[in-house]
Amino acid sequence: MNRPARTWLARFCRLLPLSATLLLGGCHWALLDPKGPVGMDERWIIETAAGLMLIVVVPVIVLAVFIPWRYRASNTRATYRPEWSHSNRIEAVMWSIPIAIVAVLAVICWRTSHQLDPFRPIPSTHKPVHIDAVALDWKWLFIYPDQHVATVNEVAMPVGVPVVFHITSATVMNSFFIPRLGSQIYAMANMETADNLVASVPGTYRGISANYNGDGFSGMTFAVKAMTKGDFSRWLAKAATAGQALDTGAYRTLEKPSENVPVSFYSQVTPGLFRQIVAGRLAPGRLMADAAGRH
Repeated sequence: MNRPARTWLARFCRLLPLSATLLLGGCHWALLDPKGPVGMDERWIIETAAGLMLIVVVPVIVLAVFIPWRYRASNTRATYRPEWSHSNRIEAVMWSIPIAIVAVLAVICWRTSHQLDPFRPIPSTHKPVHIDAVALDWKWLFIYPDQHVATVNEVAMPVGVPVVFHITSATVMNSFFIPRLGSQIYAMANMETADNLVASVPGTYRGISANYNGDGFSGMTFAVKAMTKGDFSRWLAKAATAGQALDTGAYRTLEKPSENVPVSFYSQVTPGLFRQIVAGRLAPGRLMADAAGRH
């Protein structure tokens, strides 16, 4: 290989690691770009915790480079002290700084764990919107009990209005998560939990199941549409004209495992359907047991 070719290859090898940064083009940094007050508070916690930990991390990295360089064998100006083994000053610094950081983090975690309690209502002059969220294989069902409509893999909310999600799973454990709004909440069968969120900026955000749950996990996503009150009313009107009802039979069909399910709407929802799902009354085994008991 001639010299110009070797020079080009050497430069290419040196720049090759930098090409890995191109892979970051698909990152949305959703947690660091929140669109609601809950997400903004959680971002502050992440940034504060990272900043406090850097107080230890940065000096350690600097010293890991400085000490070997300073006390290398060829440096005759460095003090040679083979019998040295302890320093009270270094010991005090090594203990006091981590203790102070842990104490500050403990106070922050204690306060924010109460302030950001998912069950805690978000103060607002607006009446909250209630949405029942059900994790299925492998899609999300959203029921609007007050508006008597339901959707699959799409949820809408008015900007600036608190939304109370009532969450459960009709299958294995899942995790309800809208990264740009905050709060990852686990959903389990025969159990109900809640999450209070609000969107501050109109837009369409991505919701996911953040807990691996089988073959269709990668496609178990849903669209979160934050819109003005007028657009939200029109969205509800569109859902109300869907024409298909979500009764027990339709739910039994919907709950069958399926992947990459398109968005769909239901204009009528059987009253108390969410409560039946939480109670497990619509599970296949429970339905057969109830039928046997009636006979």
